[in-house]
Amino acid sequence: MVSAKTKNSSVPYSKKNPFNKTTIIGWSFITLASVLICLFYFYPMAQALIMSFQSGTGTNLTFTGLDNYARLFKDPTFITAVKNTVIYLIIQVPVMILLALFLSVLLNDKRLKFKGFFRTAIFLPCVTSLVAYSVIFKYLFSVDGIVNMMLMKLSFIAEPIQWLTDPFWAKMTIVIAITWRWTGYNMIFYLSSLQNIDHSIYEAAKIDGATPIQQFFKITIPMLKPIILFTSITSTIGTLQLFDEVMNITKGGPGNSTMTISQYIYNLSFKYTPDFGYAATVSYAIVIMIVIFSIIQFKVAGDRND
Repeated sequence: MVSAKTKNSSVPYSKKNPFNKTTIIGWSFITLASVLICLFYFYPMAQALIMSFQSGTGTNLTFTGLDNYARLFKDPTFITAVKNTVIYLIIQVPVMILLALFLSVLLNDKRLKFKGFFRTAIFLPCVTSLVAYSVIFKYLFSVDGIVNMMLMKLSFIAEPIQWLTDPFWAKMTIVIAITWRWTGYNMIFYLSSLQNIDHSIYEAAKIDGATPIQQFFKITIPMLKPIILFTSITSTIGTLQLFDEVMNITKGGPGNSTMTISQYIYNLSFKYTPDFGYAATVSYAIVIMIVIFSIIQFKVAGDRND
């Protein structure tokens, strides 16, 4: 017959005393971080959500229910900002992902010399100052800038392109700027994943007669599928929150042809008559769009067995 003392001795120490030394030390490590996260992340998010149901000038806000959300569908400036942002998303994100993937495969080649230099050079743009590189792009793509001068000397164009004052070319300038900055960032993810793929898989495929193109589509792409999904979602989130490049290169012009949703939030809060309630509503529109696009990407590129 087993005694009560023997039964109690089989119970883990942590269950006997939930406030033992180990537990207290563990909680002491995460308590401060949890409090700071709640204070600086979740509390502002909750306050912004509450504010999105209010309207008024400055801080004189009154509860208006869903009026701000109904206003979104009637606001031509907001609709224009959404269209511009979606255009950036549709054009820039696929181009950047494909370019980063292509560069990572090239820089993973063992026969390539000076790989460290090329990897560093391509990655460096993403650690430069947002404001500094935006100002540089503004001068590069001005009417008398280096880009137009080079294109004219190479006889690609007969007259300078209005990169910053034509609606179409202004959008292309923003796309080029974002792609230049963030391609290297995504390339690093692909490159690190490629280096973790067993080289014997490629050797076996080569013995079976697979061409480099077949190896890329049948081995590389499937093996990088989780990373491609990750970079696609993070790039989508970043593009939907695009602000610095547009603000510093075109200031949303000409007209509102390059304005993004984030810049519209800034204008509502600080440039126009302050309407923080409606600005909070527009910010939650970005949240909703991020959720929708992320779900679509998970469905399209995610594991169908999940």
